[in-house]
Amino acid sequence: MTARWESLGLLEVFRKDIKERVGKNKTLVRPSPLPLAEYYDVYVGQQARNYLHNYKRPQPWFCWVSFAGPHEPWDTPEPYASIYRLDDMPEPVKRPRVRDHGPKGELDQKFAESPGRIGNARELRASYAGKVTLIDDQIGQILKEIETRGEWDRTIILFTSDHGEMNGDYDLIHKSNFLNPAVRIPLIVRKPELKGSSLAGKIIESPIELFDAGPTLTDFAGAKISYTHFAQSLASLFQDPNIERRQFAISEFALEMMYLDRDWKLMLNRDGEPYRLFDVKKDPHEMDDLIGQKQSEAVIAELKSKLLDRRKQTENV
Repeated sequence: MTARWESLGLLEVFRKDIKERVGKNKTLVRPSPLPLAEYYDVYVGQQARNYLHNYKRPQPWFCWVSFAGPHEPWDTPEPYASIYRLDDMPEPVKRPRVRDHGPKGELDQKFAESPGRIGNARELRASYAGKVTLIDDQIGQILKEIETRGEWDRTIILFTSDHGEMNGDYDLIHKSNFLNPAVRIPLIVRKPELKGSSLAGKIIESPIELFDAGPTLTDFAGAKISYTHFAQSLASLFQDPNIERRQFAISEFALEMMYLDRDWKLMLNRDGEPYRLFDVKKDPHEMDDLIGQKQSEAVIAELKSKLLDRRKQTENV
């Protein structure tokens, strides 16, 4: 891709644009200098479409398509940069009051490093939404190619992401924390045999983890994983969505851990100290930290024990 940009005289223009988006300008919203046809997410989408178009081997194909976006920088190219009106973008979630005592963690460091309110949060969100639509259109072309190949009725599609984006929520940008805008991600699975069934369009509330995608696709393909792992296949949920494969999900970052079930979210810092607890149902925007409250002590102890047990089961394997 970069070799092509260089041949078209676009590489230095792109590099100059990226250099202008650091430091005080890291929330700069401006369309990419790349033409739409040369934009990196379009490149990825077209490479995938061409791969399928040209696939002639007798073996079944597996196509992993990894888009760079939607992601910073906020450089959505035209015409997608202008699709969404700023006034239609939701206001960011305000940062809650932060405790001045008790254990601290990475989230507190993020808050300390943040300059405060992101003044152009609606611009960020409009650009981000435009990039989501660009990627949607590219995925649409890939799916159309599958239809053209006559394989739509025997192709499984799994759509997900590795993380979210703060986009001004809590006065933060980017990722690298355990708040919902960063860790709650989409997971959409399409199986041809579910078309028209009562399970089509069903939302499954069971906690899952990103790496569960691997054994799920393996089961769908009738294959086996031959090495030790701790992911869990979700295949059984497509027969009975009420099955709970996991009681809770975890996330890890910078030697910290997060516990999440249908009722609670707990964050442990790198010293194993609980430093955030949220009631998921009563406080979906995670504004009311329950750490330090007497009535929360039993819940914290129980959730921390589950987290540490999970880590003990999986370490040194």
